[in-house]
Amino acid sequence: MTDEFICDTLKVKQFVRKVQDIIASTSSIPERLAVIRPLFSQLVVDPHWLPNEFRRTYEQGGMGKGIANWLLYRDTEGTLSLSALVLPHGAATPVHDHLAWGLVGLYVGEQVEEIYQPAAPVHADDHYSDLKLAEKKHLAVGSFYELIPPTGDIHRVITTSQEPSISLHLLGNDVGCILRHRFEPETGAVAPFRSGYTNVDCQKR
Repeated sequence: MTDEFICDTLKVKQFVRKVQDIIASTSSIPERLAVIRPLFSQLVVDPHWLPNEFRRTYEQGGMGKGIANWLLYRDTEGTLSLSALVLPHGAATPVHDHLAWGLVGLYVGEQVEEIYQPAAPVHADDHYSDLKLAEKKHLAVGSFYELIPPTGDIHRVITTSQEPSISLHLLGNDVGCILRHRFEPETGAVAPFRSGYTNVDCQKR
């Protein structure tokens, strides 16, 4: 099995190869992210490289109505992926976690990010978590943030621009196909959650 470059462009291939080299040469996640950040920032602020087919919304996706999650790249081991999440105006993702280190950057539009903190660590089979809203951030094009579980790994994003927002996700797992958590902060309910990808079937992995 070979790495999957669904977005098969020179820009993506060069970016991924550089990230793979950094992963191989760094021993800690904070160190790894610090070196990747400038490369990721260049990707986020370049408006030209993402083809139109990965900028579209989708009638019904795993993240909610109208939300598309386009896989751009993933490796053979399920330890690295790059994807584009497209949310229509006014759409919100569920409150969810990622269970991986990563970088998320806003490529098109504007968003509000709501970051939640659990009162205790969330485990794989938990059905309840006492969450509190810890922070709200306004995100514009070029804004990006780190994910280093468990701190700051639970959030929700909402599109506030009139146009759909597109966020790029570089994560240390196959995020669309793994089983993670969906949260209901109002009730504390936690449920297993697989977001899937709009353009790739997880069952064929």
